[in-house]
Amino acid sequence: MTGIICVNKPKDITSFGVVAKMRGITAEKKAGHTGTLDPMATGVLPIVLGGATKFIDYLPDSDKAYRATFLLGKTTDTLDITGTVLTQSKVEASEKDVLEAMQRFKGKIMQVPPMYSAVSVGGKRLYELARQGVEIERKARQIEIKSISLVSHNANSYVIDVHCSKGTYIRSLVDDIGRELGCGAVLCELVRTSAMGFTLDDCVTLEKLQEIKDNNGSFSDCIFSVETALSYCKAVNVSEAQARRFSNGGALSLERLRKNLTDNALYRVYGNNIFLGLGRCSEKTGELKVERLLTKRD
Repeated sequence: MTGIICVNKPKDITSFGVVAKMRGITAEKKAGHTGTLDPMATGVLPIVLGGATKFIDYLPDSDKAYRATFLLGKTTDTLDITGTVLTQSKVEASEKDVLEAMQRFKGKIMQVPPMYSAVSVGGKRLYELARQGVEIERKARQIEIKSISLVSHNANSYVIDVHCSKGTYIRSLVDDIGRELGCGAVLCELVRTSAMGFTLDDCVTLEKLQEIKDNNGSFSDCIFSVETALSYCKAVNVSEAQARRFSNGGALSLERLRKNLTDNALYRVYGNNIFLGLGRCSEKTGELKVERLLTKRD
């Protein structure tokens, strides 16, 4: 099985746990995920299977979208509701105050990764140090909040939609909003609504996949081809002879391709409308070199 299945990740399981379940359901040993979700989070988690795993490093990992629920007046050590409570404060902020505070974080900002995160420092994950009671200084990173809007609120509980760049921690954003309001805030629920160009509408549950397996059904309606996710790369169609050469690792002459390609750019290469892999243009050598192959052809 080769392709991508978007799972609607359930609560209380790690992203690696979802991958392990997918290996069992699909009987595909080669599997990986893109964009880790915390155990408490749900939503879009693309699972890459079979030959598609060769392209994980080339899959787009840019903008993401989330729906987050947070509570004002409380802070925890993990910045979410699962952690140990550090402070509880009286909330005097109005809806207008919250809206104004949210908008102050729109655009390019510097954000410090939380201690309970998978960021690696000195060869150790921050969450491993945090579990040992160790807190270290973290460097702020530039992220971008492209949009942030209020969906609803009830008393001191707020639901927001966030469209952001990769590397954004919604827990940290919520904590920063709470600090801005002077009462603290903690993340209660998080749903990733979009990632890698896929949305919740593209997702299937683990239960549904297990049902398909139990009924000896096909996963064809659930799987996306890897080139779907590589659509940011322009397509190049080649002849049968060129396809055979490329599929066996041989570079293709730009002159013989007779196409206007951009130096150092990646291209999806097709032979007879079949996706072969990715090629990278090199004006220096005058070739379209093999970057990554889906399968080798005879």
